[in-house]
Amino acid sequence: MHYIPISLPFFLALFFLVCLVAFIKIRILQYAYERIGIDRRYLFALLIFSLLGSYVNIPVAELLAERVYSGEMVTFFGIQYVIPLVINWPKTVLAINLGGAVVPTILSIYLIVKNKQYGNSLLAVSIVAFIVHLLAHPVAGLGIAVPIFIPPLASASVALLLSREHVASLAYVSGSLGTLIGADLLNLDKIQGLGAPIASIGGAGTFDGIFMTGILAVLLT
Repeated sequence: MHYIPISLPFFLALFFLVCLVAFIKIRILQYAYERIGIDRRYLFALLIFSLLGSYVNIPVAELLAERVYSGEMVTFFGIQYVIPLVINWPKTVLAINLGGAVVPTILSIYLIVKNKQYGNSLLAVSIVAFIVHLLAHPVAGLGIAVPIFIPPLASASVALLLSREHVASLAYVSGSLGTLIGADLLNLDKIQGLGAPIASIGGAGTFDGIFMTGILAVLLT
């Protein structure tokens, strides 16, 4: 009933490798969350919402598109993105990604209030948002793209300069909110003309850019 194009030993080895990578990935995320001060009791729920939430896009508006790109391959900074195949879709759906926008925003607000880092957070988010906005590039059929390593590097650097005591949490806050504001929110006016079937705020695939930016910024610090 199910065809497996490789022999059983290789299939089992591949399955083991996938499980190992998944385990390492989860352990890294646990470590990052612990560094920013998240209690172990909430780690599992937060991981589930972050990982599975990256597949959930909440529609908030529909924009008329001049041309909808569909079933094409777009390359940006050496990374290939596959645009979903759609039929009779003369519009762009504007959505908010649960794992890439909602969860990081709520967690960032919690960390700001918990650590009372209002001034530093505002300054760090503003700097990162400015840098990301300068580098954000509209890509037809895809949306707004940013070189993947720039936001976490900028966030980690700014956090180290502003606060050594709360450097990990500040890196997460500036990486998440700074990228969300600089890449997505400040470029909403450019989305309609890009012809993307779905423009997801905070989403860019299985592991969206904003989610990974926050985690990478914490690990760098």
